[in-house]
Amino acid sequence: MGQEILVGRRGTVSTVTLNRPEQRNAISYQMWLELADVFRQLDGDTETRVVVLRGAGDAAFSAGADIKDFEAHRSDGAKAREYSAAAEGAMQALAACSRPTIAMIQGYCVGGGCELAIFADMRIAATGSKFGIPAARLGIVIGHREVRRLVALVGPGAAMHMLLSARTLEADEALRIGLVDAVVPVAELEGHIYALAEEIAGLAPLSHAGHKRVLASVLEDPSLVSLSEEERDAPFRAFDSEGYREGVRAFLEKRKPRFRGG
Repeated sequence: MGQEILVGRRGTVSTVTLNRPEQRNAISYQMWLELADVFRQLDGDTETRVVVLRGAGDAAFSAGADIKDFEAHRSDGAKAREYSAAAEGAMQALAACSRPTIAMIQGYCVGGGCELAIFADMRIAATGSKFGIPAARLGIVIGHREVRRLVALVGPGAAMHMLLSARTLEADEALRIGLVDAVVPVAELEGHIYALAEEIAGLAPLSHAGHKRVLASVLEDPSLVSLSEEERDAPFRAFDSEGYREGVRAFLEKRKPRFRGG
């Protein structure tokens, strides 16, 4: 792992940091590839209960894809397909991670950075943060998976407004349309995020993973008519788990549950 992506763990909370503050944490082609590996590794790490994704410094979560890569990796349709596969691989790995994920946003969160953030389970921003997908300024068309995720968060009207206007949104507008889940003062952002992460980490990992699978199924097939037998049975498998038995015991004994397992 290079120094452009840092991974650390404090207790059961792991942090992934985009570490290019001088470039406002712009994401290079190689970083997209590495991010996919990072999220897959954290998914298999039984010591990790929650993943926080952030940018280094206070200027940006990420200013988007590194435009310096465009000539080598996006100068024609064939190269753009390969580039898109790398970027979507990172986003899909983030979405597929069974651990709850939180994007901690301070400063600019635009372009590919905004697209990456929407694949996290939660997005919490500092006041003064700015959001946008200015693809139309560069003659770029955003991919289907990214647009589907955006629509799931903000609805088709707000999504189309963001894409057609290429506007930069202030944090309060991002909160209003549902792009972010909360906006907190800059000085409180880190404390707020890690307190929430610790709270989530203390709950049942099996419940978190199950809820993520169920939500993914709902987004893929809102009518639920095409659910597989495994998908239909997902909520009921929890009742056969030690986590469920520990949760009930703790409730009856009036104590904090001690959930085990990754």
